[in-house]
Amino acid sequence: MINMTIENDVKKWLVDEGFYREEKFEENVDFHYIVEFPKENMMDVVKPKRKDCIVIGCATQIAPQHLELMKESKDNIKKEFILDLNFGLNNFLVDYELQIDQDLLNGFIITDEIFSDGLTKHNFIKTLKRVFKAKLHCIWLIDKKFEKLDFSKNTPSDNTMFV
Repeated sequence: MINMTIENDVKKWLVDEGFYREEKFEENVDFHYIVEFPKENMMDVVKPKRKDCIVIGCATQIAPQHLELMKESKDNIKKEFILDLNFGLNNFLVDYELQIDQDLLNGFIITDEIFSDGLTKHNFIKTLKRVFKAKLHCIWLIDKKFEKLDFSKNTPSDNTMFV
């Protein structure tokens, strides 16, 4: 009964704000929504079965051309980048998984959870924002360390830095 209320509330909030895109059906979850927040950024909102929380997550794969830039960088720059990334992400108070191979960041997953006793629309939207801003931190840090991109040349839908 309480899961249906959580599911109904979360879906209503997503629809009301224009973030809801689709629902995925999986065995191990009560619900899994794909959301677009902000525009052109896809995230997942999941309620795992037998858990008293929802999980908000965002996965990002680094584009091959940016992996090449990282490979060409000096070892100390790569190690400093990973350390800076860890320090920065810890400041967002989110959970994260960095997919690193030979000091190269191949991708990352950022998640946060809200337990049912703290689930309000306000907390939900703030958590969506926090997860996105943590992702944005990663993108900006990659830009700062490895390449100065001219974003004025990119159209809003031309997100070639990440796939």
